[in-house]
Amino acid sequence: MARIIITGASDGIGAEMARQLAQTHQSRLQLTLAARNVGNLQAVAEQCRTLGAQVLEVPTDVSEEAQCRALIDAAVQQFGGLDALINNAGVSAHALFEQVSAQDLGWYERLMRINLWGSVWCTHAALPHLKTSQGSIVAVSSLAGLIGVPGRTAYSASKFAMAGFFEALRIELKPAGVSVTTAYPGVVDTRIRYHGYNARGEAAGVSGLKEDGAMTVAECARLILDGLKRRQREVVMTGKGKLGRFIKLIAPGMVEDMALAALKDDVKPH
Repeated sequence: MARIIITGASDGIGAEMARQLAQTHQSRLQLTLAARNVGNLQAVAEQCRTLGAQVLEVPTDVSEEAQCRALIDAAVQQFGGLDALINNAGVSAHALFEQVSAQDLGWYERLMRINLWGSVWCTHAALPHLKTSQGSIVAVSSLAGLIGVPGRTAYSASKFAMAGFFEALRIELKPAGVSVTTAYPGVVDTRIRYHGYNARGEAAGVSGLKEDGAMTVAECARLILDGLKRRQREVVMTGKGKLGRFIKLIAPGMVEDMALAALKDDVKPH
């Protein structure tokens, strides 16, 4: 029996991971799904139940510590333990730093509470149970957490912070037999960038990135779950992402030019 929690499970990558896990494990899966959108969360839960999984849905805002801890408590109480925590909840943002006014800068902190602190709080609450099961933690970061992307100062900061936190935690948990996998998706065909913050901290409604050749949600979810199964340290997606990470060490200026080229012309800094 696999007992797994997925945050950010009402849409996009999180919802697809839930469906793929249910398809693969069926009745052997005890799945806890968490997200803010209750209607979407219930719909995904029903899809997974249809595939044979046992599912508990817990409406959760990961920017609130108490809700993160309540999520873990509910899952453990329902299923008697925990084998894997997938920290997938997150929000995107796209704005040049100079375009953000002083009165609007507070959304940088809100984004950090969701992308970083939500993962930290959930992981802290889950840790005793994962040590008991010698289970696994997955942190869904971004290629923007490996290479700074212009127009994404807040988002990159939150994802770099995730990368550093979970890298250190991986080493701490190695003697306990708990694996930590950090996933670094590139541009994936979801609506996350459209729902993310603009300079005023409002839903952007558009994407600032060129999305030609975006990875499918199904492929991204499959790669993350394969990393979980194999207990990999990292899952760096796309050849360009792997190449950029290497080139950054020897020719950082070239990587900066590549990052600028990924922006749409109307949002590039001048």
